[in-house]
Amino acid sequence: MKKEQSKEFVEILKKTYPDATCSLDFTTPFEMLVSVMLSAQCTDERVNKTTPSIFKTYKTPKDFANIDISLLESLIHPCGFYKNKAKNIKACATKIVNDFGGKVPQTMEELLTLPGVGRKSANVVLLEAFGIANGIAVDTHAKRISNRIGLSKEEDPEKIEQDLLKIFPKEYLKDINHLFVWHGRKTCDARKPNCENCAVKKYCKSYKNKKS
Repeated sequence: MKKEQSKEFVEILKKTYPDATCSLDFTTPFEMLVSVMLSAQCTDERVNKTTPSIFKTYKTPKDFANIDISLLESLIHPCGFYKNKAKNIKACATKIVNDFGGKVPQTMEELLTLPGVGRKSANVVLLEAFGIANGIAVDTHAKRISNRIGLSKEEDPEKIEQDLLKIFPKEYLKDINHLFVWHGRKTCDARKPNCENCAVKKYCKSYKNKKS
């Protein structure tokens, strides 16, 4: 896809999904970070049902650093993989307290030093909590759509991100992930993509192959 096409591609998706935003609920950067960690292999809807009661009592990295691990496991149990997530959240909070003065860092390099935080999560936190869009969070939707449309042949999310960064101008980076998530949920479904009603099918390699 050429740069001119990529701009049109994004504009079409923006018109198709004018309400495309992050679906995780949060009020502080640390709440955003915890929510993103909980959302791994779990729906945003489930995370949003689980976090309000937790954030009422536990508000800061210090609160999470000091929480009993068994209690944290029980609180986040509905989000699945609770033992590993609890361990990472507690360790992440501890590192933020000890190394970053109790504040969530605002660079990719620093975020990647936090336990349980990879590039995808770091990109989401930077964008949603701080308005910084230097990368693209490649989740399951972004991966599937990139491969189907032909934006990337890669399977590794980091390599897909690098391919996407070559295609899309920087001013569109803040929109890309939201649009991919919404397009993946509403049209380009994993099992039954609604190709005939897809607003960007003219760009899609998979659709063209079906028709040929």
